[in-house]
Amino acid sequence: MKHWPSQLFPLILLAMLAGLTFWLKSAVDRESPASNGKQRHDPDAIAENFVVRRFDASGQVKYRLSAPRLVHYPDDDSSEIDGPHLFAFQPGAPDLEASARTARVLAKGDSVLLRQDVTLQRAATGGRPPLIARMPELLIHPEAGTAQTGSPVDIEYGASTLQGVGMQFDNNASTLVLQSQVRGRYIPPRAQP
Repeated sequence: MKHWPSQLFPLILLAMLAGLTFWLKSAVDRESPASNGKQRHDPDAIAENFVVRRFDASGQVKYRLSAPRLVHYPDDDSSEIDGPHLFAFQPGAPDLEASARTARVLAKGDSVLLRQDVTLQRAATGGRPPLIARMPELLIHPEAGTAQTGSPVDIEYGASTLQGVGMQFDNNASTLVLQSQVRGRYIPPRAQP
């Protein structure tokens, strides 16, 4: 007389192995996502020693961005820049220069986030000294002529100094607003004979 359980065990084991093999094959053969670069953050363009200029309707340069290196990423249409220098020119307003160690261009160039050792300098005009502001990061909107930061800011205006946290800058209205923890030292300019 044969024992059915002892003869069934190899068949059950074989069926389990076949099922496990089928499951493993389907797990390995799953369709991988499209490798067109949209899912990855790989550069599609690299520029060295470049200059980009934006012109107004009359053909005058509105701003100029230059740097030794730019890397563009297609997945989010952003660009990483090493050593950027941004110059803004606006009729009736002093020229602006912003520089940093790195920058990230966002929103198709509508915004530029400067990072690491950021300097914003407004040129001297008509007896007014230059204004130099230093901060860790600054978000600039070149088309609008505005900039802002939430980080600490050190400002030199001639011999006067200001420090604060957070800043709103509007080149159109020639205004700079420090948002909190403001302290400074005002030294009046010497009278001109």
